[in-house]
Amino acid sequence: MSKGTILAVDDEPDILIALEDLFEDEYRVLTTSRPAEALEILAAEPDIAVIVSDQRMPGMTGDAMLAQARGMHDAQAILLTGYADMSAVIAALNQGGITGYATKPWDASLLRGAVRQAYERHRLGRELATERALLMGLLDHSADAIAFKDAEGRFVRLNARKAERLGRSVAECLGRTEDALHPGAAADSGVASADASAASADAAAIASGRPTDMEITEGPEGAERWSRVARVPIRDASGQVAHLAIIERDVTDQKLLESRLRQSDKMQALGTLAGGIAHDFNNLLTAILGSLELATPKIADQPRVLRLVTNATQAAQRGATLTKRLLGFSRSRDLRPRAIDLNGLIAGMGELLGGSLGGLVTLTTDLDAAAPAARVDPDQLELAILNLCINSRDAMPEGGSITVSTRIVSLSGDPDLADGDYAALAVADTGTGIPPAILQRVCEPFFTTKALGQGTGLGLAMVFGLAQQSAGRLRITSTVGEGTRVELLLPRAEAEAEGDVAPEPAAAAPVPAARILVVDDDPEVRHVTASFLNTFGYRESEAPDGASAVTLLEQTRFDLVVADLAMPGMTGVELAEIVRTRWADVPVLILTGHAEAIPIPPDLPVLRKPFESGDLAAEVSRLLTAA
Repeated sequence: MSKGTILAVDDEPDILIALEDLFEDEYRVLTTSRPAEALEILAAEPDIAVIVSDQRMPGMTGDAMLAQARGMHDAQAILLTGYADMSAVIAALNQGGITGYATKPWDASLLRGAVRQAYERHRLGRELATERALLMGLLDHSADAIAFKDAEGRFVRLNARKAERLGRSVAECLGRTEDALHPGAAADSGVASADASAASADAAAIASGRPTDMEITEGPEGAERWSRVARVPIRDASGQVAHLAIIERDVTDQKLLESRLRQSDKMQALGTLAGGIAHDFNNLLTAILGSLELATPKIADQPRVLRLVTNATQAAQRGATLTKRLLGFSRSRDLRPRAIDLNGLIAGMGELLGGSLGGLVTLTTDLDAAAPAARVDPDQLELAILNLCINSRDAMPEGGSITVSTRIVSLSGDPDLADGDYAALAVADTGTGIPPAILQRVCEPFFTTKALGQGTGLGLAMVFGLAQQSAGRLRITSTVGEGTRVELLLPRAEAEAEGDVAPEPAAAAPVPAARILVVDDDPEVRHVTASFLNTFGYRESEAPDGASAVTLLEQTRFDLVVADLAMPGMTGVELAEIVRTRWADVPVLILTGHAEAIPIPPDLPVLRKPFESGDLAAEVSRLLTAA
């Protein structure tokens, strides 16, 4: 540990030698015989702890020199004087210029003791100043709200951020409790209850003597602010809790991010579940619709039975529509995005929307002429707009207005989307609005606030899936009693080109009879598919799995393989690879009700379940003709 530094000032060289000899074992001693030079040394040596100065010196007295030193340095000062100079000593003591004095000739032990005490006072003062500077720096620059209270809950220190939260200045808070700062707070304002809760938590921390950490929520539902509050009891020399340190950190952004991640995980899980359900439903619907289609010609002369079969077919087709929405939510639907003029698409839906919304609702458009084209599947976007407008209509049972608008949105630093311009399409209504607790769930599949039979809970789920699969985002804002606004952000695209228009499917060309192998682990679906092919005039064989199909291929020549995608043991894609390797001239058609379950090579033809016989006939004819 380095020695402390003292400065000895005296116009007599012998005295300086004596002082240096007295203190050099304990301190680093600097000496000068001129007061003016002493001030220069003080300016250059900030670590000097004690000044020992003679009173009577030519040019400047000791008390005058020490008075100047006090304005530029924090060193402790001891004045050396004779009895005749006691008036100067008394004046210096009264003015705070010195902390002690010694008479000449001095008592060595007393002078050493006085210097040692002065040095300790200087050291403690420096430490206290450092701790104070650190504390004030922490208070002034911390992003947290920090306060120190005594055992009765009165503020003894706090920073501006804490005072701002209390709606007061720092000076107004000192010496007062939190509840004293809000003596007239209304009970329904939440201030009084918050103060009472804080006082109770303070008292509990003081009583326990242990640090506590808790989260508090303030503000109205849907606009809450979260804070993490740490309380640290501080004990005095006797071991009693004398003060309480309180640190409040705003964790609203963190909580919102956690909520967003939880919601994202939940939606991902729900999407996976929805995709799996859709796969099973599509298999069932394929068997049902196919069986009904095969049975219909056989009961053409039985109108009552035909009507029942027709009703069943229509119900199954509605189920197929619901399944498509499920696939849209699960991001599994095979979208065909292309550059679409949003304004033109909305204008073209005028008649459809007008007929769907009824006479109590006024539909207006606010289309930005500069709005860019968007890259999205136009069929799915039309369905999304229709769903949103119907939702708005249902939120206005006594009538109101719906506005469909477009605009350009520029994003920068968004956590979910890349920086840049996006095409925005919004549907706003003047309906009843959505409470915050419900707003968090509206995109969940099958969640609906509509009466039984009036909604499936898949409309917004489908729109959410379309936004996600299109590399965009769905944003919903709502105020109870004022209305709701749903905005769909979509990636920009170049203006719609003629080449982007989806081609019409080519008519199926007649193909001679061929032998086709149907591979599906679902016996009902396999039977319906084989029956369709038999109806078309083909010779069909059936296999329940990929291994059985390979065995049949080794035994019999086939012109086409129609295989399910998801099968145990061997997938349709794996079977197709074997067929292409060993029987390169035999095409393979994949049937699937859940395209996202297994990656499908882009050059492998796919037919979605449930399919109609005409779709199957056209695809089979095309593949056989090409082969």
